[in-house]
Amino acid sequence: MTWNNTIEITKQLVKEHGLSDDEYARCLKILGRTPTLTELGIFSVMWSEHCSYKSSKVHLKTLPTKAAWVIHGPGENAGVIDIGDNQAIIFKMESHNHPSYIEPYQGAATGVGGILRDVFTMGARPIANMNALRFGSPEHPKTRHLLSGVVAGIGGYGNCVGVPTVGGETNFHPSYDGNILVNAMNVGLATQDKIFLSAAAGIGNPVIYVGSKTGRDGIHGATMASAEFTEDSEEKRPTVQVGDPFTEKLLIEACLELMATDMIVAIQDMGAAGLTSSSVEMASGGGVGFAFNLDMVPQREEGMTPYEMMLSESQERMLIVLKPGREAEAKAIFDKWDLDFAVIGIITDTGNLTLTFKGEVVADIPTQPLADNAPEYKRPFVMTAPKASLDPKDVPAPSDLKQALLTMIGSPHLCSRDWIWQQYDMQVMADTIQKPGGDAAVVRVHGTNKAVAISTDCTPRYCYADPVEGGKQAVVETWRNITAVGATPLAITDCLNFGNPERPEIMGQFVGCIEGMREACIALDYPVVSGNVSLYNETNGTGIHPTPAIGGVGILKDSSKMVTIAPKNAEEILLLVGDTKGHLGVSLYLYIMQGSEKGTPPPVDLALEKKNGDYVRSQIDARMISACHDVSDGGLLVALAEMAMAAKMGMNITLNNGDIPLHAYGFGEDQGRYILSVAQDKADDILNSAKLMGVSVQKIGQTGGNDFMLNDNITISIPDLLDTHRNWMNNYMNID
Repeated sequence: MTWNNTIEITKQLVKEHGLSDDEYARCLKILGRTPTLTELGIFSVMWSEHCSYKSSKVHLKTLPTKAAWVIHGPGENAGVIDIGDNQAIIFKMESHNHPSYIEPYQGAATGVGGILRDVFTMGARPIANMNALRFGSPEHPKTRHLLSGVVAGIGGYGNCVGVPTVGGETNFHPSYDGNILVNAMNVGLATQDKIFLSAAAGIGNPVIYVGSKTGRDGIHGATMASAEFTEDSEEKRPTVQVGDPFTEKLLIEACLELMATDMIVAIQDMGAAGLTSSSVEMASGGGVGFAFNLDMVPQREEGMTPYEMMLSESQERMLIVLKPGREAEAKAIFDKWDLDFAVIGIITDTGNLTLTFKGEVVADIPTQPLADNAPEYKRPFVMTAPKASLDPKDVPAPSDLKQALLTMIGSPHLCSRDWIWQQYDMQVMADTIQKPGGDAAVVRVHGTNKAVAISTDCTPRYCYADPVEGGKQAVVETWRNITAVGATPLAITDCLNFGNPERPEIMGQFVGCIEGMREACIALDYPVVSGNVSLYNETNGTGIHPTPAIGGVGILKDSSKMVTIAPKNAEEILLLVGDTKGHLGVSLYLYIMQGSEKGTPPPVDLALEKKNGDYVRSQIDARMISACHDVSDGGLLVALAEMAMAAKMGMNITLNNGDIPLHAYGFGEDQGRYILSVAQDKADDILNSAKLMGVSVQKIGQTGGNDFMLNDNITISIPDLLDTHRNWMNNYMNID
């Protein structure tokens, strides 16, 4: 046997591949010899933080992942939940942070492409894209360029591939100045008896490569995503993949056509670490080996080496195990869609990934130890020290409450995101029934009365101040948003973005957020079914705010009962569900008006959240509510202003704030609250039923007129509210 190992494996080369001395010693033990360069590259990407979760999996195992409606939880390409009628929703969220900072358009575009493949590889037709975006301070010299490129990349890929982008969130904070976050989510629809998994089976079965040709783009992308940025990050541009949404569209259709047959044994997309991760995961998952002839891999560049082919992250590629003798039938499908199709190997009983190139064996690695013996670290952590609580009476009141509200809704943090939404095709496929701007996006299950509600949320400033409460709140916020449109929340995916886990205080943030998430998921019966961890999000030792982005999914059995945040008629009664204590710690009011992030986040009472949310949902289901909006960033006055602007209708509000300062009552971010707009003849019934159920509900005003009026002494015209709300981002992006 000849080993292609002409390059000496030195300590420096091992270090450049991101492996520690202990990890390299583990490689030597598995192989029983020095690795070839190709093998070193395979170990490097498979044991990278991005692929192995070596710093996080010990904590991820504590999250609840099961429920009666969960068909497949973590461990597959995406999570799968039962929505009845032999239908399933398949969904996941993943990060593409480092690539999007280096090359914003392609980084964001290929993030969308990658998450689409995670979903359709399991047999689902993608029906909705979402995202969660974090940028640095608007004043930072790179922010506008990054915002423009990322939004264009998301829109460019999603629009061309024909999947609607229906919502998400966009935030700004200086902690992201050197490391933006681009988290992409996709939701797909499948039939339960046509769900495809990745575990390979069948000795002698052919292994097929389909999709685009392999190039040199994205090599070591997974390794790059597992290290913090330094001054030379711009030099990492070659590790950013290049996407082609038109090819992805063809790939979706070809794969779904193949899935309608009985030819497929297993299927996996080539995502992070490309051909390496897909083959290792399929082989180890099935307890088998793969033998590949790399000469058969379709290539778009001359002279590619085995190392480059195995580590390339070229986009729009899939790996499929077919039933024997079906190659010609399958090839005909991919020929029809003008996609590459190549038999590159077979399943073996060796348990090894064996690679030959030009007649030589260039790699021969046991797949089970490579996957199962990946490092697993219990890194030391220090929990975030409790902050001093903040009495709302100690927070200065604004000199002009009217101007304060206008300042808040016109700030980068609360202003209209229309400039972003207008670049996304929200209506392609014709099933989007609630667009961005409300609490959750809603997409009809085609051909039925059912609809899927989707929300992405996180409040990083809460997580920084108190990771446990912040982790709870991130989960609860998606649960509230899904509830607020009338849907029943079913499950979440997560995208856990943190700094360097080798720093105990960062690891403490991660552990705290996981604990908060776990508590919330258990209390709400809202399991985690898929997700992604993105660590080392920092530059020169400065980490991002901890950002455990949550993507929630729920079901509306009757989409005609859906509500929006916009009241329908004048003279509707406005009701506030939940108690208001004026909590201003770590609030947007404090940040925008005082330039401070002092205090503790508002506590999350999980039992109260469930009681209030279940009550609101029951009233929507009974068609008692005209409009509903949860109260979150910016507090009660901001939520009311958002409802007024959505309806383009005035409101007359009277707040009985008692001994709570009016600015704290109006801008405090107490949790578990909703605003309901109801017809006059239903208000008393709602108040009475709430009293019977022990839910706090009070009347705070009514709709009508052309002005937003507060306590009979503050008046803002709806056009002024709308202009202020729209102006900041248009001006920032130089839109006339």
